[in-house]
Amino acid sequence: MSDIRRRLPPTKTSSEEKALPPVQDDHTAKVVKDVRVTEIPEKPKTRKRRTTAIFLLGSLFGIIAAGFFAKSSDLIDLPELGEFSVNSLLDALPAGLIADMRDFVKGERDFVDSYEAFAVGLQARAEGLEAHHPMIMVPGVISTGLESWGTTNISRPYFRKRLWGSWSMMQALVLDKDNWKRHIMLDKQTGLDPPDIKLRAAQGFDATDFFITGYWIWNKIFENLASIGYDPTNSFTAAYDWRLSYPNLEVRDQYFTRLKSYVETAHELSGKKVVLVSHSMGGQVVFYFFHWVASAMGGRGGNDWVERHVEAWINVSGCMLGAVKDLTAVLSGEMRDTAQLNTFAVYGLEKFLSKEERAELFRAMPGISSMLPLGGNAVWGNGTWAPDDRPGQNFTYGNLLNFRQGMNWTLPERNLTAEDAIEYLFNTTEPWYQDQVKRSYSQGVAHTQAEVDANEQDARKWMNPLETRLPLAPNLKIYCFYGVGKPTERSYFYRQPEFQPFTNLNITIDTALTEGDVDHGVVMGEGDGTVNLLSTGYMCNYGWHVKRYNPAGSKITVVEMPHEPDRFNPRGGPKTADHVDILGRQNLNELILRVAAGKGDTISDHVVSNIREYAEKVKIYEEEDSPGGMGNMHP
Repeated sequence: MSDIRRRLPPTKTSSEEKALPPVQDDHTAKVVKDVRVTEIPEKPKTRKRRTTAIFLLGSLFGIIAAGFFAKSSDLIDLPELGEFSVNSLLDALPAGLIADMRDFVKGERDFVDSYEAFAVGLQARAEGLEAHHPMIMVPGVISTGLESWGTTNISRPYFRKRLWGSWSMMQALVLDKDNWKRHIMLDKQTGLDPPDIKLRAAQGFDATDFFITGYWIWNKIFENLASIGYDPTNSFTAAYDWRLSYPNLEVRDQYFTRLKSYVETAHELSGKKVVLVSHSMGGQVVFYFFHWVASAMGGRGGNDWVERHVEAWINVSGCMLGAVKDLTAVLSGEMRDTAQLNTFAVYGLEKFLSKEERAELFRAMPGISSMLPLGGNAVWGNGTWAPDDRPGQNFTYGNLLNFRQGMNWTLPERNLTAEDAIEYLFNTTEPWYQDQVKRSYSQGVAHTQAEVDANEQDARKWMNPLETRLPLAPNLKIYCFYGVGKPTERSYFYRQPEFQPFTNLNITIDTALTEGDVDHGVVMGEGDGTVNLLSTGYMCNYGWHVKRYNPAGSKITVVEMPHEPDRFNPRGGPKTADHVDILGRQNLNELILRVAAGKGDTISDHVVSNIREYAEKVKIYEEEDSPGGMGNMHP
C-alpha cells in the first residue's frame, strides 16, 4: 500500500510560503451599527517575549511549557504557596525553568496593569446600554478550577485547595506528583471519582475569572458586564468539571439539572429570557444541554423549553467539530506546544510529565475526548483532498497523520485520514479508554432527516451537531464569534518512538522533521491558534443552514475577528483573536454587551476568512441534493 503514501513536499521558496490567505484590513467593530469604538489608551508597553497559549485541553503542563518560551530571566518574587517556599521550588526545578516561570508571571502582571479595566463597559453604559437579559456563562476546558473536597489521609493536605488552576497545582505537581496524578485522573473503569478521591469544580465567578494569579480568563467580560448593571443576582457562571464525560456530568454532579434550574429561575424572577455565553468546549456543553433538557431521557422540558426560556446563545470560539490537536493529545500526549520545544525544554518537560504520562492523563479525563474531530472524512478530507486545501498546495490536509517513507520503522502501512486516525486510536489504546469514549460520544454524520430524528433518542449523538439538530426554537438567536488568521495545527508527521521497548506509546510526533511546510513534525492550517477554522466556522456559516440541522430556522449571526495582536503585549492586546485571549478582546466584549442589553439585532454578519468557500466543499448535502452541490442552502 506504499503507493498511496504521499511524499514530503519540497521546500518552498519564501514567495510560496503563505500560512494563511490574506485577511481583509477591516475592523470587526463595524458589525455593530451606530456604535462608536473607543480606543483603550495605551500605557507603556511591556517588553517583547514569546509565550505559548495555555493548552486547549487543559494541558496539565501548560504553565511549565509556557515558561520555556520566555526570553528573559529577570528575577521577581513568586507568590507564596503556603508552606511551599520559593527556595524549595528552586531546589526542585531546573534553574533555567524557574527563571522563565518568573518571567511569565511578571509579563502577566505587566499586562494586567497595562490593560485599562472596565473601558468597554463604561463606554457602553455611556451610550445607554444596560442590563436586560439574565446572563449565564458556560466556560471552556481550562477555565474552571478544580478543588479537593476529600478528607482521607492522602487528600487532607489539599482540602479546598485547587489542584487545577492555581499555584497549589504547581506545588502539588512539583513536590507530590504521584499524589497529584491520583487526584486529577478519574477512575478508568467508571469515569467517576477514584476511591478516596473527591475533586469538584469550583463555583461562582472566582471559578473562571483567573487561571492562576494574573492570568485572566473571563475577568474582562465580568468587568464589562458589571459596568452596565450585572452582578450575581442577574448573571451566573455555570462551571463544570471538564474531566467528566457529558453523561457523567449529570450522573455525578447533576450539572444539567442545576443548569436547567438556573435558567428557569432567572427567567421567572426577571421576566426576561436568558442569554447563554459559552467558550470553546462550553459550546459543545450548551449544545448537549439543549438536547438533554428537552428529552424525556433527560430534563423532560419538552421541545419548546428552549424557545420559552432562552433568548440567545453566544458561541465564542466554539469547537463545534472538535479539534485536531485533541487527537494527538490522547494518542501520544503531544501537540504543537510540546513538539516545538527546544532540547532543554523537552528534557525538563519529560522529567516532570513524560509523553506517556500525559497521554494517560488525557485519556483518564473523558471530557477531553469529546473534542476528537467530528464528521470524519466528509469534513476533514481524505488521502487526496481536504476542503481547506489551498491553491498551489502540493499536499493535502486530509492526511491527519503522516509517516515518512524508507525509515525502516514499524508503522501503519499508510497515512491516516480523520476516520483512519480515530480508528487507529481505538485499536491501539486500552479497553477502558475505548469504552469510556464509545459509550459517551459519536463522531459521525447524519445524512438524512430520518437519521437526525432517530438520533434524538441516542444520547451519544447529542454533542455532535452533524448528527443532531438545533432545538425547535424559531426565535432563538445564535451568535458565533470566533478568531481567524492565527496559524493552527492541522496535520502531523509521526514516527516510531525512540527506546520503544521502554514505552507503551506506538508512535510519537516526528519532531526531527522540519522541511517545507512541516515544522518539527507539525503542519499548520487556519484557525485561532487552537481550534481549526473548519470547527469554529462550518456549522455557523453553512451546517446550520442545512434544514435537517436547523429545522426551526433559528437565526445565525457570524462575526469573525482577525488576529491583529499587539506584538509587545504578552496576551495580544485589544485586537487579539487567540482562542483564549479573545475573551479580553475589545469588540468581542462590545458585542456581548449588545446582546445582553437586548440590542443583538444591531449586529450583522462579518466574515473575512475563506470559510464559506471551504464549507461548500465539505461532503455534506441537503438530502434531496446530489453530491455535486448543496442546492440553495448557502447563506
